[in-house]
Amino acid sequence: MKNFKNSLFYICVIGGFTALMYWIAQMGAKQEIGRNIVANHSSQGQWETFTEAFLHNIQHPLAMLLAQIVTIILVAKLFGWICTKIGQPSVVGEMIAGIVLGPSLVGLYFPEFSAVLFPKDSLPNLQFLSQIGLILFMFMVGMELDLKLLKKATHKAVVVSHASIIIPFAMGMALAYSIYQTYAPDGVHFLSFGLFMGIAMSITAFPVLARIVQERGITKTNLGTMVIACAAADDITAWCILAAVIAVVKAGSVVSALYTIGMAVAYVVLMLKLVRPFLARVGSIYTSKESLTKPIIALFFLTLILSAYVTEAIGIHALFGAFMAGAIMPENVKFRTLFIEKVEDVALVLLLPLFFVFTGLRTQIGLLNEPGLWQLTGVIIVVAVTGKFIGSALAAKFVGQGWKESLSIGALMNTRGLMELVVLNIGYDLGVLTPQVFSMMVLMALVTTFMTGPALDIINWAFKSKQEEVPVEISQANKFKVLISFANPERGKSLLRLANSLIKSLNGNAAVTTMYLTPTNELHHYDIEQYEKESFIPIIEESENLNQKITTMFKVSNDIDSEITEVANKGDYDLLLVGVGKSIFEGSLLGKILGFTTRIINPEKILNQVTGKESLFENSPFDEGTNLILNKSKVPVGVLIDKDFTGTDRVFIPVFSDMDAFLIQFAQKLIKNSESQITLLDVSGYIKNNAELKEKIRAIEQMAPNHINVQTEKVIDKEFLTQQQLMLVSMESWKKLVDSKSLWLSNIPSTLIIKGTV
Repeated sequence: MKNFKNSLFYICVIGGFTALMYWIAQMGAKQEIGRNIVANHSSQGQWETFTEAFLHNIQHPLAMLLAQIVTIILVAKLFGWICTKIGQPSVVGEMIAGIVLGPSLVGLYFPEFSAVLFPKDSLPNLQFLSQIGLILFMFMVGMELDLKLLKKATHKAVVVSHASIIIPFAMGMALAYSIYQTYAPDGVHFLSFGLFMGIAMSITAFPVLARIVQERGITKTNLGTMVIACAAADDITAWCILAAVIAVVKAGSVVSALYTIGMAVAYVVLMLKLVRPFLARVGSIYTSKESLTKPIIALFFLTLILSAYVTEAIGIHALFGAFMAGAIMPENVKFRTLFIEKVEDVALVLLLPLFFVFTGLRTQIGLLNEPGLWQLTGVIIVVAVTGKFIGSALAAKFVGQGWKESLSIGALMNTRGLMELVVLNIGYDLGVLTPQVFSMMVLMALVTTFMTGPALDIINWAFKSKQEEVPVEISQANKFKVLISFANPERGKSLLRLANSLIKSLNGNAAVTTMYLTPTNELHHYDIEQYEKESFIPIIEESENLNQKITTMFKVSNDIDSEITEVANKGDYDLLLVGVGKSIFEGSLLGKILGFTTRIINPEKILNQVTGKESLFENSPFDEGTNLILNKSKVPVGVLIDKDFTGTDRVFIPVFSDMDAFLIQFAQKLIKNSESQITLLDVSGYIKNNAELKEKIRAIEQMAPNHINVQTEKVIDKEFLTQQQLMLVSMESWKKLVDSKSLWLSNIPSTLIIKGTV
C-alpha cells in the first residue's frame, strides 16, 4: 500500500508539473508575435542547422582544448610505454610524441588533420595550460631536491658539479660565436645568444638522473651518492645562472640587469630566511594525511603561486619561483611525500604532456632541409656531449674517482631531458633562438637523454671485472639459496616461513634473500631509505622470530617481472618464491606465469580459481606465460597461494605423472628440516608402477619413519583436507586440477605451486 502511494505521488508530481511547463511554453509562444522570429519548418534546413551547430560546438575553444588533451595524453603515454619497454626513461617517449604530433611528422604528412586538431588560434590556450603544468612540475623538482645533500656534499662533488657547468657553458658560448652571424635572430645581442647557448649546454635533468640511479640500484653506492650530490648542486646552480641569464637578456646588458639580479637576490633571501622557517613550523604540525586539511594545502599552493608571480614580475621567469617554492618546503619526508602525491598525478599525467606537444609543435625538423644544417646539428650534439660528458668525467677523474666511476658520472650528468626543453622554450619565447636553432637543440636534448642508458651499459661492459662475471662466491657454491620476492610485507612473512621450513636444519648451508621491488614512478629519491626500512620491518621481525638469517634486497624498476627473473638467474638461486594475493605487481611476473597478462589478482578471483568456479588458465595466453618461465627463469619457481599459511607440519602432495616426480625432493627437504608429515596421493597409479620412485620413498621412510605415506584413494574427504596445512603441486598438475574443476579443491589449504627447471 505504501509503495502504491509513493508511485501515485510520483506520477502526479511529474505529470502535473510537466503539463504546467507545456502550458507555459504554449502561452509564451504567443508572445513571439511581432518580434521578427524566423521559424525553420524545412527538415533539410533543420538538419543543416544541427550540423552547423555541431561543427561550431567542436570548434569551440574549450571543446578544441579537451580534444587536444585527450589526443596528447594517449599518444604521450603510448610512446612513453614503448620507451620503458626498451629500457629508456618514459620522458624520452613523451619528447618523441611531441615531435610526432608536430609539423615534423603529422603536420608534414597529414596537414589537414593537424590543422583541424591544432589550429594556430588554439595554441595560446595550450601554451598557458602547459605552463601551469610546468609550474607544478618545477615545484615538484624543488621538493625532490634534498637541500641536505648540498650541506653534505663533499668538496669533490662541488668541484665536479661546477666543472660540469662551466666547461659546457664555455663550449656553448664558443659555438655561439661561430654561428652567431648566420643563425642568430636579427636584433639579438651576441651576449644574449651566447649566454643561452651556454646554459642550454650546461643543464642536467635531475629528475631523470635520479630515476636512472634508482632503477640501476646504485643509490647507496659511492657512485650513486656522488652523482646525486653533483646533480643536486648542478641543478640549483644552473637555475640560478638561468635566472641571471634571463635578467641579462631582458635588460639587454649586464649593467642594466644588475637591478633585476639585486631584486632576485632579495627575493631568495626573503624565501630562505622568512618564508622557509614559517613553512617548516607548519609542516612539523601537519604531517599526516588526516591533518593536512584543505586550508593548509591552500596555504602551500598560495606560496607556490605567489613565488611564481613574484619571479615573473621581477623578470627571472615564473618557473624559477616555482622551483624555489618547492625547495623551501618543509624537509619532513612524510609531508613532502603527501604533498607530491597530491600534485604529481595532475602535473605529470594531465598537464606536462601538453608541454611536450607544445614543444613538438614548435620543433620543425623540416627546416633542416640542407646537409649543412644537419652537419651543424651533429656539431651541436658533439659539443654538448663533449662539454658535459667528457667535462664531468675528467673532473671526476681529477678529484680521485676511478675511470669507470668517472665515465659513469659523465654519462649521467649528460642527461638533459625535460629540463633542457624548459630552457629552450624560454629562449624561444624571449626571441633568442630561431626556429632552426630551436629544432637543432631539441634534437640534441633527445639524443643526449636517449644515450644515457646505452652509455652506462657500455661502460659497465667495458670495465667488467673477472670477479663480476662469477655469479656465486666459492664460499656459497654449495649452499641452498632461496630468493623471496614479495609484493607486500605480510605476504613476505608467509613466504619466509615457507622458505624456513625448507632449510632451517641446514646449519648455515643455506641462504635466504628477501627482495622487494617497487615501480619507478611510485618512489622519490629522497625517501628511498625510509621506504626501504618500512618495507622490510615486518620481514626482519619475522626472521628474528624464526631465528633465520636473511639478506634484504631493495630495487626500483620499470620492468618488475624481468627484474625478478634476472636477479634469480644471475644469483644462481635454487628456488624463487613468490606469492599470490591482492595483487602481484599489478599483473606482472606471476600474472604472466599463470596467464594473467593484464588482470589484477584479487582474493575473490583466487577463491573462484581454487574452487574450480573459474579456471586459472581460462581465456589466458598460456603460451606467453610458459615462454616467460622457460626462457627467463633458470631456477625452480614456487608460487604460494596464501590461505592463512601457518606451517608445514602436515603437507599433502598429489602425484599425477612423471612431471610430479621432482616434488619428492621438496618432500624430503620438508621432512629433514621441519619433520613434516607428508601424504602422497597416487592419483593415476604412477607411484605404484614406478620402481625408482618407490625406492626413493622407501629411502625416506628408512631415514624418517612415519613421516611419509602414500594413499591411492581418488576421493579425499573434507576432514582430511582441512587438517592439512599445505598442498604441494607441480604447475602442470595444478592446471589439470583447476581445469577439471575437482570438487575437493574447494577445501584445499594454502598451496605451493612449483614449476621445476627443464
